[in-house]
Amino acid sequence: MRKDIVPPKVEGIAMAVVREKDEEGDDAWYVYLINQRDVTLENVLISSRGYGEIEGEARATSEMRHHLERLGPKSWARIERIVEDVFPLSNQYWLSFFIDRELHDKKYIFLAGSIDEANFTSLPLMNAKGVMIE
Repeated sequence: MRKDIVPPKVEGIAMAVVREKDEEGDDAWYVYLINQRDVTLENVLISSRGYGEIEGEARATSEMRHHLERLGPKSWARIERIVEDVFPLSNQYWLSFFIDRELHDKKYIFLAGSIDEANFTSLPLMNAKGVMIE
């Protein structure tokens, strides 16, 4: 029966990591959810965690959960601050949301070492540069 269930494909939704100034004016890194679609995302749940190895030792971060009641069309939301100490790990963001009462979900993984200025691209809608996964 499970094979008969075809989940909807998630398109036009991205996760991005951006370096910008924090409240004190210092450089900081933030994770954003970008909705490039013309529809509102409802009851958005995001689970984040890091995992991998640092200097041959297995490491994992705590799992964080975030909730947005709504994310409007052609908009973005800051999800969390991310520290450079976890950049050597793979950082996973599991996104679930509803569009017209239909559940969508997708896993975004920033591979170990991929959060780097060398991988910056222009981010849609935000007028900023960062590392993005669609």
